[in-house]
Amino acid sequence: MAKRGNARHVTSTSVGGQADRPAAHDGELGRLVSSLPDLDRSRLLLQWRNHLGGSVPAHLPTWLLMRVLAYRLQAEAFGDLDPTLLRRLKDGEDPRPAPFANRSPATHAGAELRPGAMLAREWRGRLERVTVLNDGFAWNGATYGSLSMIAKAITGTSWNGHRFFGLRVGRQPSLICRATLADEATP
Repeated sequence: MAKRGNARHVTSTSVGGQADRPAAHDGELGRLVSSLPDLDRSRLLLQWRNHLGGSVPAHLPTWLLMRVLAYRLQAEAFGDLDPTLLRRLKDGEDPRPAPFANRSPATHAGAELRPGAMLAREWRGRLERVTVLNDGFAWNGATYGSLSMIAKAITGTSWNGHRFFGLRVGRQPSLICRATLADEATP
């Protein structure tokens, strides 16, 4: 993204490729953009012509017209998106990873578990060690797809793998349960 200058007026190329124009002061632009939702369609069209020039595409509904106008005003004042990113978006490339793409293992809170890291948990007097791999986890010479699978293999019952290995704290006991525990603790 283009950087803002220290001067009161910033110049940049608008989305439509028009010549450089001075942009509105930060406060004026903020007030203008925040007032757009209160305007009816005719006033939005007037704002478009006054600030961006040209005519508005006829197919734009009012709600979208308002958002496009706000974006274009801000892009003109502060600079548009990086040209490489614009090109990637126009070509249909998504800069984010696919939602079900293979990702490295991570904790529930999002802390990444790097390959080679070792997790340890003592269970019934025995120390269980799990190694994080690129494509899952290794335990006792076998590869598993999740920590929950390993926790089940160790305990024989279903466990949340992140909770079992201490990567995530379980829920706090309810108030009734805490009161019962406190009563039992007092002699």
